[in-house]
Amino acid sequence: MLFLLLACVVYQGGRTDAFAQVLAAVSIAVLAGHAVVTLGVASAAAFGAICCGITFSIENLGVATGFPFGRYAFRVGEGLAHVGAIPVIVGPLYFGIGYPAWIIACVLLDSDVAAPRDRPTLVAAPLVAAFTITQWDVVMDPASSTIGKAWIWFEGGGYFGVPLSNFLGWFLTTWLFFQSFALFAYARRDRLPAKAAGRKRLTVPILFYVAAALCHLPPMLDPDRVVADGAGRSWSSADIRESAAILALFTMLPTALLALIKLWAIRRSAPGDHHDPIRVTAPIARTPSP
Repeated sequence: MLFLLLACVVYQGGRTDAFAQVLAAVSIAVLAGHAVVTLGVASAAAFGAICCGITFSIENLGVATGFPFGRYAFRVGEGLAHVGAIPVIVGPLYFGIGYPAWIIACVLLDSDVAAPRDRPTLVAAPLVAAFTITQWDVVMDPASSTIGKAWIWFEGGGYFGVPLSNFLGWFLTTWLFFQSFALFAYARRDRLPAKAAGRKRLTVPILFYVAAALCHLPPMLDPDRVVADGAGRSWSSADIRESAAILALFTMLPTALLALIKLWAIRRSAPGDHHDPIRVTAPIARTPSP
């Protein structure tokens, strides 16, 4: 069932229609369950609450003032409940791509996914995770806004109708919630139970990130048409789709592949690795030899 879901995401996830929205909701539910199993109930709840609290706050600030993303407004989910001016689905969408980004960052840094165990990782993991999630926004934003009109940028922008300020705002927003979660988890790291997450389990959110990258390939088959951004500037939908595919293949995909290589190829070569564990807590300290 997992691979069927991933295949559906690859085929349809790069669009903004109703089926794509259903796939997004199912994927978020699967990842939320994965977070509970992997991080524990308290940490998973904290991750989700911090993510939604910060992103809803800053998105509302952005709609009201233009800071930090630029002047924009949502068009998707207009019939749904809102948190302020923001459709209720927006926070969970941040979670749905933010959780895989966190797992990827921790794998790349050889860090405990449940909590940073030292101060360098406390700083590094949120930064790597913020770059990882912002890669996704760089790939998907022009197609979702200029073509799909899920949101619009009133003044347009040089990147197929999207301004640079959007990506700076995304990095700031996501870094804030990753850093906040890292500080929360770091403060309670000594109270977390000792456990391990297998390579297969940690592979799952990385595969969702891969699917989020590859889903921009099928839309390249859609017919070309002229689309206008929020400022009235015209663009070719085929150019937008092809640019998204190029960026996905050479930003998101290499990031995910590096994490998978780190998780499988390097770990498999470790001596004594017979039962496939990846530790998610600090290794047991060895007593120094006299």
